[in-house]
Amino acid sequence: MSALQLAIALTTLVCTVACAPPPFATSGTTMGTTFHVTALCRGQTADLSTRIESALAAVNAEMSTYDPDSTLSQFNAAPLGEWFEVSPDMVRVVSFAQSLAERSGGAFDITVGPLVNLFGFGPDGPRTEPPDPELVARARARVGYQYLKVRESPPALRRDHDLYTDLSAVAKGYGVDVVSGLLVDAGCPSHMVEIGGEVYAAGNKQDGGAWRIGIEVPDSVPGSQVERVILLANAAVATSGDYRNFVEWRGSRVSHTFDARRGAPVDHGLASVTVVRPTTLEADGFATLLEVLGPDEGYAFAARAGFAALFIERTEAGFATRYTPAMSSYLERNER
Repeated sequence: MSALQLAIALTTLVCTVACAPPPFATSGTTMGTTFHVTALCRGQTADLSTRIESALAAVNAEMSTYDPDSTLSQFNAAPLGEWFEVSPDMVRVVSFAQSLAERSGGAFDITVGPLVNLFGFGPDGPRTEPPDPELVARARARVGYQYLKVRESPPALRRDHDLYTDLSAVAKGYGVDVVSGLLVDAGCPSHMVEIGGEVYAAGNKQDGGAWRIGIEVPDSVPGSQVERVILLANAAVATSGDYRNFVEWRGSRVSHTFDARRGAPVDHGLASVTVVRPTTLEADGFATLLEVLGPDEGYAFAARAGFAALFIERTEAGFATRYTPAMSSYLERNER
C-alpha cells in the first residue's frame, strides 16, 4: 500500500467514526406518559418526528380508554353479542392479551377495567377512600376474559357480557413496537425507543456497544438510583411495579395492578419485575402478568417458561433481588 493509499484508508477509518451524522433524537408525550427515541439513520430525518407522533396518535386513537372516541371506547359501548369491526393490529394485541389470561389461569385479565376504574386508577379519576364492598362486587361481576371473543377474519371483537376492556397493560409495549418498525422502514436500523419505561433496543449504539438500560431502585426518585444495568440488543425490556402508580388508604399501599382471580389489587411484596422478551408487546404483557402473580408464583412461572426476569421484593430487611437463569446473560457483568 502506498503512502497515499494508507492516508486515504486512515482518513476513511477516522471519518467512519468521527464524521458519522449525529443520532436522531425526539421525545414527547403519548398515552398519558412520555416517549423518547434515539436512532442512527442512513437517510433523511426531516419529517421523522412527525411520522413518529402520527403513529403514536394512531395507536392511542385505537386503544385508549381515556379517549371516548377511540376504537376501544366505542367497542366498550357497543351492543352485547354483536361483532364489532376493528383493525388486524387490534385483534393481534387483544389475542395476545387473551393468551396471557389463559396462561395465568385468569390472574391477568384485560376485562378488569371496571375494578381499575372503581379504585380510581382509570379515566374516572382518583378517589380518596376505598370503594364500598357492594360496588366492588358489582364491578367484579363485570370481569371475565372468557366473555371477550376475538375473530381474525374479518377482524372483530365481541362482548358476550357487560365487559369493559382495558389495554393499558399492553398498549405502550405495542406502541414501542410500532415506532421501532417505522424506524427500520425509515432507514434507522439501530435505535432505542422508550414509552413510559417500556423499551426496545435495535442494533448497537453509535460507539458499537449494546444499549444500556438501567433498572430503577423502587421508591427512588426517577433516574436517581439504578439497581441493575441490562445490556440490550434487538430485544425489549419492560418493568411493572407498585411504586409509581398507587394510593395509600388508612396507612396501606393500594396498587394499580389487579389480580382478576380475587377481584382486588395485588397485596404481595413484589415491588417490581423486569422482563426481557423479543418484542415490547410481550415484555409489557408478561411483566404485568408476573407482577400480578407475585414474587413466588411469578418467579416459578418465569423460570418454568425460560423467561429472562428480574424480581425486586420488599422484605423487612429492605429490598431483595433475584433473577431467573435466563436473565444473567443480559446483566452488565459488574452488576451481577
